[in-house]
Amino acid sequence: MTTGYVWQSIYGWHDTGSAAGLFGAAPLSGIQPGQHFEHPDTKRRVHELVESSGLLADLVRLDPVPVGPEQVLRVHDESYVEWLSAASTSGGGALGGQGSSPFGRDSFEIALLAAGGTMAAALAVLRGVVDNAYALVRPPGHHATRTHGMGFCLLNNLAITAAELLQAEEVDRIAVVDFDVHHGNGTQAIFYDDPRVLTISVHQDNNYPANSGNLAENGEGEGKGTALNIPLPPGSGNGAYQAAFSRVVLAALEQHEPDIIMVAAGYDAGGGDPLGRQMVSSSTYRWMARMLVDAAWELCDGRLVVSHEGGYDPNTVPFHTLAVLESLSGVRTDVVDPYEQVHARMGGQDLQPHQEAVIDQAAKLVANIPPRKNWNL
Repeated sequence: MTTGYVWQSIYGWHDTGSAAGLFGAAPLSGIQPGQHFEHPDTKRRVHELVESSGLLADLVRLDPVPVGPEQVLRVHDESYVEWLSAASTSGGGALGGQGSSPFGRDSFEIALLAAGGTMAAALAVLRGVVDNAYALVRPPGHHATRTHGMGFCLLNNLAITAAELLQAEEVDRIAVVDFDVHHGNGTQAIFYDDPRVLTISVHQDNNYPANSGNLAENGEGEGKGTALNIPLPPGSGNGAYQAAFSRVVLAALEQHEPDIIMVAAGYDAGGGDPLGRQMVSSSTYRWMARMLVDAAWELCDGRLVVSHEGGYDPNTVPFHTLAVLESLSGVRTDVVDPYEQVHARMGGQDLQPHQEAVIDQAAKLVANIPPRKNWNL
């Protein structure tokens, strides 16, 4: 297989400023200045491991260009885009409660290039330049809604790309699989009434955003049935995630029959992440990617595009990402994840009854996905 790869150094220049992990520094309130969770080092270290492992030589480098106004406005309201652009030009601002999603000067332009990176990956796959592609982009995007950014996300990279593909009639049906530990609320909301886009989110129950991503959120109007959530309980590990994929995700993809599979790849369900309470190890990230590769070949001629989202432990995320890239490319490097044995031996890694109960409920919703033969295309 040939795998495309997007990375630009300027992605690391999106400035989240001085913070105390999640919140902006406020010394007089006891919040000491430190490093924001969404800092550039994690993704820089991903790229450096890809390079030092030797895998970069087996990947096809793809050059992104910023998305244009028309592409952005298919997904985001003009008033929000204008505000974001003005704030970026004037020095930056913050989104979300208590300044939890800060951005600096020129972050809007970097976000345009991040969406362009996901777009470049998708177009390379559709044009047959590569079989699949990975966009290592920053800032992330899956929380951004039509009207506002949140959760460290300024623009919704995957949604902008999906909307462009549909508008250009490149594809008729798209499936978005999101395995970030946080609910992919923005992507779900943007396509909530659109039957052409199936959104599947496997996430930690009620982590972020609050009260978002429950089983009852299943789409509306013509899109009824095309939003599917698997809210796994805290403490879910390899057994639960593999069961969720085997019993729900793969079945949902088969029911929807997409022309391309797009993936929101967050690694914050990993055992060492500060913003998740799950226990996934590299071996399961590798396995999930392999399952998606196989599903793509079975359903849509191998067309698979992965866009990097969350993951906030700079020590473990590079190994998780490398495992996914190795599955996409079919090339196994000599790198061994030293954290695998730590995470894999955590108690409760096997599928637990309360986790299985959620997965079984989600599996029943697969039948609600409108099959292709019922579509008016």
